[in-house]
Amino acid sequence: MTDAATRPAPLDIGELCNRLERALTQAGHRHGVHRLTPMADTGLAHHHVWLTRDGTDWVARLPKQSQLGLDAHTNLDYQAACFERAGRCGHAPALHGILSPSADLPRGGLLVSAVRGRVARLPDDLPALAEALAGLHGLPLPPPEQRKPLLAPSDPWAAMREEVAGQADYLEEARLTTAVHRQLERELAALPKALPDSTTARPRLISFDAHPGNFLIRDDGSAVLVDLEKCRYGLPGFDLAHTSLYTSTTWDIASRAELSVAQVADFHRRWMALTGLADTAPLLTCRRAMWLWSLTWCAKWRASYRRTRDAESRGEDWSAELSDPALVAHVRDRVDHYLSLPAIDHVQREFDALATALEKDA
Repeated sequence: MTDAATRPAPLDIGELCNRLERALTQAGHRHGVHRLTPMADTGLAHHHVWLTRDGTDWVARLPKQSQLGLDAHTNLDYQAACFERAGRCGHAPALHGILSPSADLPRGGLLVSAVRGRVARLPDDLPALAEALAGLHGLPLPPPEQRKPLLAPSDPWAAMREEVAGQADYLEEARLTTAVHRQLERELAALPKALPDSTTARPRLISFDAHPGNFLIRDDGSAVLVDLEKCRYGLPGFDLAHTSLYTSTTWDIASRAELSVAQVADFHRRWMALTGLADTAPLLTCRRAMWLWSLTWCAKWRASYRRTRDAESRGEDWSAELSDPALVAHVRDRVDHYLSLPAIDHVQREFDALATALEKDA
């Protein structure tokens, strides 16, 4: 732990804007920018600043950390590739520039198109979210040698199991009740070693962070996925799960909703109709894996958030010092709830009911 004398000072948002302004000038992007407006601190990975410009407004995405554990330069290259590739589907902001890491911005930043829209309202906007994901998942798959720098495991299911297992190492540190710990261990052990071959279980470009709070709805009713730092070539079922799981739809304050099984089933049917991918078995298995990814992440965050932030701005950093106290309190409340037995039982009952509803279609 860092002692009080060497602990990094809390971030001042006004000073962040001053640093951003200097970085914009150095990168040649200051011309035509009339105002910098800090946006609400709603995520654990970035600060966002709205740039009012001549022409189209931009948003500066300034990393607090790298959720993939990457160094500052590699993290920016990775995120730039996410926006460049996902932007081709029409449901993601365009990339306009990269602010290289500097003394002012140790982790640098990205400049992307500002999206004027409202938060998603569930369940009404579920069809729009399904269309956005179908557009993303429908992008042509590049040959293996052209998929870097994005993650592109040869076996996306095995990679997911490995990632979940790595996060599960934090279960011991997360101060779980004995009943919850045993329940999670049983669920982890029940994940299959492999998925049956199916077009629905083959890699596509996915978001891997498609919870409803990461979408905005434009005036024409279309959905835009605005947070793309974790894109990879993986299984689309992970995105469908992250959009519609209880642990996702009740995460964000602004878009919070508890969906019925019928609404979740309709969301899947809409996506299947748009993509032509109708094999539900891989989708349901991916749903369980994504839920376990979310719960093991909760355990990891609970074990990590009290640490002091990394003064050298390296890789992954879940320190509460990087975020607004109100946001940290909200995350702590959600983490505590999701790691409770009633919440776990609720999701497990939903799995069975959703499987029954979709199997009736088949």
